[in-house]
Amino acid sequence: MEKFEELINNTAEPVLVDFYATWCGPCKMMRPILENVKARVGNKARIVKIDVDEQQALAMKYQIQAVPTLMLFKGGQQVWRQSGVVQSNQLVELIESQA
Repeated sequence: MEKFEELINNTAEPVLVDFYATWCGPCKMMRPILENVKARVGNKARIVKIDVDEQQALAMKYQIQAVPTLMLFKGGQQVWRQSGVVQSNQLVELIESQA
């Protein structure tokens, strides 16, 4: 968890976090979407995937009750959060508004 805190606090660019589970169907749909987003935004943002089953303490801290849940952090602060599948155009616009 400390490594995660360091990442969101010490990174200049926005950090998009995908809280997911391996057994979750909609989470599997996010993989190509996030790959597309990364290809489009490049170094403007970092994209991190967190498995809620492996990182239960982190999931509890951020009150993850549904997967996938996406969160965007900027300067250590949560600036956006949404559960469910989010399309790449919306994520790119969101990142570019924070970059």
